[in-house]
Amino acid sequence: MADARHGLGNRGEALAADYLEKHGYTIRERNYRVPNLGEIDIVAEEAGCLVYVEVRTRRGRAYGTPEDSITVAKKLRLVQLAMSYRQEHADLPLPGDERIDVVAVELTPAGRVFRIEIIRNAIGV
Repeated sequence: MADARHGLGNRGEALAADYLEKHGYTIRERNYRVPNLGEIDIVAEEAGCLVYVEVRTRRGRAYGTPEDSITVAKKLRLVQLAMSYRQEHADLPLPGDERIDVVAVELTPAGRVFRIEIIRNAIGV
């Protein structure tokens, strides 16, 4: 089960990265990880704005939409991860020119793309 979930997540992240690039984002980094805190799926820039991207992938809606799966605890971790990323990287746009977006990826039960949506500024930084 964990391998299937991991594979689904990887596929969703690849689809999201491609979708973001097609919509004018430049991918800076994927899978930025901080030990004991977590991971930012994609760090990108759009029109001079630094964007931290959380990708949520679901197959079907039996458990709600992908974006519904983001808990308050996850939102808090994403804000902490964003602050950590900024501290570790000197070559970033000005502080304040940043946001956290969510890319919701929905697949059909057969694995075909049903919906990909960018939800801009989904979580306050």
